[in-house]
Amino acid sequence: MKIGIIGAGNIGGNLTRRLTALGHEVSVANSRGPESLKALVEETGATAVTAAEAAKGAQVVVVTVPLKSVPALPAGLLDSAAEGVAVIDTGNYYPQQRDGRIDAIEDGGLTESRWTEQHLGHRVVKAFNGTYAQDLLERPRPAGDPERLAVPVASDDEAAKRVVRALIDELGFDTVDAGGIDDSWRQQPGTPVYGLREGVAAVTRALAEASPERPAAHRA
Repeated sequence: MKIGIIGAGNIGGNLTRRLTALGHEVSVANSRGPESLKALVEETGATAVTAAEAAKGAQVVVVTVPLKSVPALPAGLLDSAAEGVAVIDTGNYYPQQRDGRIDAIEDGGLTESRWTEQHLGHRVVKAFNGTYAQDLLERPRPAGDPERLAVPVASDDEAAKRVVRALIDELGFDTVDAGGIDDSWRQQPGTPVYGLREGVAAVTRALAEASPERPAAHRA
């Protein structure tokens, strides 16, 4: 597939490494411009582009930038993407550590991914937000392996969710359907599933045990 990755930090960089190794055509962008991605491009064979170009023709777009940076993404970012593009949102809200207060999340009760959707003007699939970046390189397992880790996946777009779940399976991880974006609070920071390195049964149980009240450490 043609995949655009916006953000080349730990998750974005390791997804670039894994997806190119699997034979996908990957374009990657960050806030500092294509020249700053020279080492990653040389390592992986990905194409460095500007953020505005990252989604061009892409069947999957991964948005993996700090939440506070989402409003600064180029307007019409997804206009040039392939029809039916699946947009993966890996973002988390860290008001005290990084993002500052976002009123629509704090007062309006929006999940962080619903807020991101509103800025992008496109439905998203929330995935990898609680995944350790190094696990993408070190913990893939074949289907059926008892040590295979599971990733919760939430979206209102069932077709996009299927595409993303298939891609995660290809990467070497199981998935658990975590519902729609209004349910995605179950996998936000501070919940039992966040950072959980377990299989399908434990991830399913952790999602069910989540509380809708955002912990004090994750409120402004």
